[in-house]
Amino acid sequence: MTFFWHDWAGYIGVLLVLCAFLLLQLRKLHGNGIIYQVMNVLGAVGVVLSLIFGVASMNWPAFLMQVAWIAIGIYGIVHSARLNRRLR
Repeated sequence: MTFFWHDWAGYIGVLLVLCAFLLLQLRKLHGNGIIYQVMNVLGAVGVVLSLIFGVASMNWPAFLMQVAWIAIGIYGIVHSARLNRRLR
């Protein structure tokens, strides 16, 4: 089996999302924390890259879910940054 760069991007993306969720459940990260949000956004980007470049036909439901995951994560990052600025 040959692995291409987009395969690795997808596997690393899945690993990032799962690790973020595990760390959240272990109470090592906060759901509104910047590290959790960045892990989710980067993970979803990796999965999107594997979906775009890795298959002959697009898996649209998976793609749309990842795009929503990215949008929500970016919203969380921006919201956390604004909150942190206000608190300083």
